[in-house]
Amino acid sequence: MQRTDLDHNMFAKHDCPPVRWRVADGLVGYADAVAEMERQVAMIADGEADELVWLVEHPPLYTGGTSADSKDLIEPDRFPVHATGRGGEYTYHGPGQRVAYVMLDLKRRRQDVRAYVAALEEVVIRTLDSMNVTGERREDRVGVWVRRPERPVLLDGTVAEDKIAALGIRLRKWVSFHGLSINVDPDLSHFTGIVPCGISAYGVTSLVDLGLPVMMADVDMRLREAFEEVFGPTTSAP
Repeated sequence: MQRTDLDHNMFAKHDCPPVRWRVADGLVGYADAVAEMERQVAMIADGEADELVWLVEHPPLYTGGTSADSKDLIEPDRFPVHATGRGGEYTYHGPGQRVAYVMLDLKRRRQDVRAYVAALEEVVIRTLDSMNVTGERREDRVGVWVRRPERPVLLDGTVAEDKIAALGIRLRKWVSFHGLSINVDPDLSHFTGIVPCGISAYGVTSLVDLGLPVMMADVDMRLREAFEEVFGPTTSAP
């Protein structure tokens, strides 16, 4: 069921400085990414840096969040596995997937974790909508989903669905980090080494899998536009 009871513009604060927007060159190792997030979050919390969205791609790897169940790690030797402090279960990161690490000071915006997650989902939904893809949220599943009516229905008679974007966040002193990932053109077979987000009844898809041969730079542009609609202005950062 869609959640429609939230004002997704509640996090846009026009008295905040523009959010820094940074795009990494090449593949970024996961440990290096976490270290940089830790550094940035500490500076944001201490008022020494403005908020930041950092776009990266990782080499192939699995991460396990605070709710990860070891039985959902089907092939533990396939790729490096990283335990992480974000919420959620196991997920895959790799080339062709856009990861957005979102570091915002929710004390200055709104101290509401549920609404913040819904706002991140809204950013993804608006990004997809700009490419004529209908992304939907589900009350019982975090992330963004697309219906696949061309596939056989599920055992309960409902329309098949695939996950196209994952979310996992952490807060420190009400500054957010980790964030979201959108499958642009990753190797979808890499997801078979885990039960993504602990949900086995549904599949995983990507924009290219849906028939959209888009480039990462185009997705980045649309993601930035959607982010600004929900959270306010950004400024390019090195």
